Amino acid sequence: MNQIVVIGAGQAAIWAAKTLRSEGYTGRITIVGDEDHAFYERPPLSKQVLLGEATHESLQIFKDEVVAELNIDLLKPVKVTRIDRQNKTVYTNTDQAIAYDKLLIATGSKAKIPVEQWASYDNVVSLRNIEDSLHIGDKLNQVDKVGIIGGGWIGLEVAASLSKRNIDVTLYEMNDRLCARSVSQEVSEYLLKLHEQHGVHIRLSCKHLDLNQSDEGQSVTIHISNDDDTVVYDLVFLGTGAHINKEIAEVSGLETSDGIVVNEYCQTSDPNVYAAGDVAIHPSLGFCIQSWSNAQHQGVVAAQSMLSQQVPYEEIPWLWSDQYDKNIQILGSPIDIDHCQLVVRADEDGDHCFFYLDREKKLRYLVAVNNNKIVKIAKRWIKAEWPLDPEVLKDQSFNLMKIKPK
Repeated sequence: MNQIVVIGAGQAAIWAAKTLRSEGYTGRITIVGDEDHAFYERPPLSKQVLLGEATHESLQIFKDEVVAELNIDLLKPVKVTRIDRQNKTVYTNTDQAIAYDKLLIATGSKAKIPVEQWASYDNVVSLRNIEDSLHIGDKLNQVDKVGIIGGGWIGLEVAASLSKRNIDVTLYEMNDRLCARSVSQEVSEYLLKLHEQHGVHIRLSCKHLDLNQSDEGQSVTIHISNDDDTVVYDLVFLGTGAHINKEIAEVSGLETSDGIVVNEYCQTSDPNVYAAGDVAIHPSLGFCIQSWSNAQHQGVVAAQSMLSQQVPYEEIPWLWSDQYDKNIQILGSPIDIDHCQLVVRADEDGDHCFFYLDREKKLRYLVAVNNNKIVKIAKRWIKAEWPLDPEVLKDQSFNLMKIKPK
């Protein structure tokens, strides 16, 4: 192989490049990114950066000298417009034609905007990249009251960060509970109580929202149609989910559904094209996961697969969320958790661990608050499919670290 091309310049892309070089690949690596910035961590944007505790410069995944040693041809901001799979060439909006032997699609995701017109409002914002973060940072110096639409993880993280900055925050969620797609009723209630204790106003079951910008563009009105309530905000943040950037794969004839379908080696329906990160649907997961660790590990597996090492991706889904003084870690897949037995363990500080056990008492899913040790041991329980005693899990006097799979 003389040339590997990567579309996307995020977590999966840089880890793929690093792995290729670590494994001895000496050919050309070209990475095409459509942002001005490349190779940075996104999770802190809604947490430490929004709080002023971290700078954008600190988000670099690797130091400049490490990236330089990888000898990457980085094209940015450049967008790939077409993939000619028959001739193994990608075309860009800058009229470049780049040949490849192997191609990795790591285009990630972007913020989903429910109503197209909302994107044109000056004081309606979303957060997915550094440019978004800089824009929001400028706005926050001039606002006292913010409305957030979306009660998922990013909406809650932004609510926590703004509340800590003494901004009046109201969060609107269309479902009747928070994070309904990924946690049970009990965890939703825990999150609701956490935010209300910190002064965030939560409005649930807001199924029909209208946004209107003032004539001067200085404020935005949120109108709830189902109860005829109207409130004016200085700024509205959209935490309404992610749009998977799968379009380039669709127009190229690759197999897609909600994202790009790959096998256990991150290989698409074309044996010379791979996909990793947010945009990929791995067979062991069944859906796209917007996760820092998922992007990193799939980038590594894709690179190894390009070099014919055939190492399957077997990581357990894991993500985390910082809200106030709570570090919330989620391990496993939320699919079918409604059919699981929920076991709750609360410590003396009021921090909780929520264990979801299947019919055979095996751990399938975990939500842990301020308990990194349990997350580490739980990974071993899940991999070993180790049956667990619900009474032991609840017993605060019992050291769960003693439960060690053989």
